[in-house]
Amino acid sequence: MLRITVLVSGGGTNLQAIIDALAAGEIRDAQIVRVISNNPNAYALTRAENAGIEAVCISPRTFDDREKFHEALIASIDEAGTDLIVLAGCMVVLPPELISKYSGRIINIHPALIPSFCGKGFYGLRVHEAALERGVKLTGATVHFVDEGTDTGPIILQKAVEVRDDDTPETLQRRVMEEAEWKIMPRAIDLIAQGKVSIQNGKVVIR
Repeated sequence: MLRITVLVSGGGTNLQAIIDALAAGEIRDAQIVRVISNNPNAYALTRAENAGIEAVCISPRTFDDREKFHEALIASIDEAGTDLIVLAGCMVVLPPELISKYSGRIINIHPALIPSFCGKGFYGLRVHEAALERGVKLTGATVHFVDEGTDTGPIILQKAVEVRDDDTPETLQRRVMEEAEWKIMPRAIDLIAQGKVSIQNGKVVIR
């Protein structure tokens, strides 16, 4: 059974998609053992509690320095017996120690087709604003492994979404979530839980 810890910062819509997919049997041989948020007011914590999942807040504001916060975060993830870390709207920059310790076992969802509109500064609505400013006809979402860079890890799954002439950043954000993010994140977790994902020569191979 794949033990998943989900890191969140806000509303937790991707977390809910994972919870729903688990309940529907779309993700097999896996369970969420803990949800951790850096934000005590994150609605994602409520979503976790409603689903009977342990919800923990580890806020950097409650620690003397960043190093102590990082130590507490890693300790909580370790304590949960985590096999896979899922970043679902997590706005915290992960410490190198965590990335190294869980190398190949951290995945993230990004609301664009990497390598477009990704990297430093591209998060939330800014991603969709940039896509509309550029005038792309297709955007989408990407699930990728996390490495030391920003949105640079090996790509697991991508799904394209059409951009409409009357789109606003908000309407595009919603459609990318509904048509791409909420579908490929659960799919990626299921593939990992089934042992079908490996990294070879820096690229993901799905068998």
